[in-house]
Amino acid sequence: MEDHPALWRAHAVTRRHFFGRMGLGFGAIALSALEESSAAPPPTGSGPRSTAAKPAGSSRAKAVIYLHMAGAPSTLDLFEHKPELVKVNGQKCPDSFLAGKRFAFLRGVPRMLASPFAYRQHGQSGQWISELLPRLGSVADELCVLRGMTTDQFNHAPAQLFVQTGNARLGYPSMGSWVTYGLGSANRDLPGFVVLCSGGKVPDAGKSVWGSGFLPGMYQGIQCRTDGGDPVLFLSDPKGVDRGLRRKTLDALRDLNARTEAVVGDPETRTRISQYELAFRMQVSVPDVMDLSKEPQHILDLYGARPGHVSAAESADDPRQLYRGDDPTFANNCLLARRLVEKGVRFVQLYDWGWDHHGISAGESIDETLPIKARYVDRAIAGLIADLKQRGMLESTLVVWGGEFGRTPMLQDNGNADVRKGYFGRDHHPHGFTMWMAGGGIKRGMSYGATDEMGYYAVENKTTVRDLQSTLLHAVGLDPYRFHYPYQGLDQRLIGPTDEGRILRDVLA
Repeated sequence: MEDHPALWRAHAVTRRHFFGRMGLGFGAIALSALEESSAAPPPTGSGPRSTAAKPAGSSRAKAVIYLHMAGAPSTLDLFEHKPELVKVNGQKCPDSFLAGKRFAFLRGVPRMLASPFAYRQHGQSGQWISELLPRLGSVADELCVLRGMTTDQFNHAPAQLFVQTGNARLGYPSMGSWVTYGLGSANRDLPGFVVLCSGGKVPDAGKSVWGSGFLPGMYQGIQCRTDGGDPVLFLSDPKGVDRGLRRKTLDALRDLNARTEAVVGDPETRTRISQYELAFRMQVSVPDVMDLSKEPQHILDLYGARPGHVSAAESADDPRQLYRGDDPTFANNCLLARRLVEKGVRFVQLYDWGWDHHGISAGESIDETLPIKARYVDRAIAGLIADLKQRGMLESTLVVWGGEFGRTPMLQDNGNADVRKGYFGRDHHPHGFTMWMAGGGIKRGMSYGATDEMGYYAVENKTTVRDLQSTLLHAVGLDPYRFHYPYQGLDQRLIGPTDEGRILRDVLA
């Protein structure tokens, strides 16, 4: 059979492979055209996408910066001003909050826990923001605060997957992959989807939250490191290999892969060729865009960034006890996000780990650790929004902030009679929490939705994860209901198989 390539190919490609890959062949054609094109994105209708996926003239956001606080921040202590909760602080939790409910760690009858932090209103919009985020208060009129968020997941990994991929199980494309797949690349020398992590660990769901799932591998997020090493692992040439030799090596690999692709017809082979070529171009483009020393001092000060800083928390076994409010790691990432979007990257995802404040061990308390984490991100996020606005980029950049769920208005003490300072915590809570958006065609200075007076249930303009995903896709010009990818006999979508996700038109400018 080795002497008869046609017979070998017929043996390798089964009927199931043929029908499963037939649609992907169009994607390979589009990818080939992309490789030969300039920085312009590919036609939206190419590949197996619906031709109606991108309605003409609907997009104001050209890029997304998504700030995910992994571990689920206690928005009761950051954005939800609850005077009535103060009145019942320390009292036993009502039975109605416990009957038929499932919690990750709560046991017995917990006590109610009001926020120990003061609130005040900010800006002309009068947004209620905790004293822990004073700098964010300075840009309150740019925010659209979603105060009635809900989810149906209450454990970290599935909840993170649900928010970022639209499914609580592994194997589905991330939001950034969907957006990059739908919009194409605006800079052929950089990835369309870049991930930056801080806090010492990746999210509980691992790197699956920026994976491409069943989409072609070229749409997965590329994690760029900020720990002092190469920005992208294995991007630099090995010792003894210069750029000319690297080019010859890639040319040989391209020819071999092209022959394999011609015989087998696997579109992932074409993806491999494309990724090798992108990596070659990134050897020049990535170090340049990642060099924060090129920024003027007043911009570094705006974010609280420090070029070249490497935090000890980033490599510690337990980074939580090493957190410092003035650590510039997250600030550096926020500034990098602006630089990446400025260069044409479509989706920049920042994950900051360490927001899981149960209060059952040192370094994870509401009263001591949360203020440190809040200070760690406050200046950087406010600086990012202010910087995007002063550069005229905020209207074309959608900024999203939030976690995977909320925290309970009850104290997680698991029946302990005496709760010491530094051990106040809250359990996971899916029924009501806060996220916010800014820029990208979203209304400014708006408060949308609300939880009840205890912060337990979303009671006004209840907003689901599907609603958030639908609105984000719409904001970048993709129809969430028609934008799909054929896989395993279904037209797969970020928002799932039903149309339960709503575009939040009330929050659109």
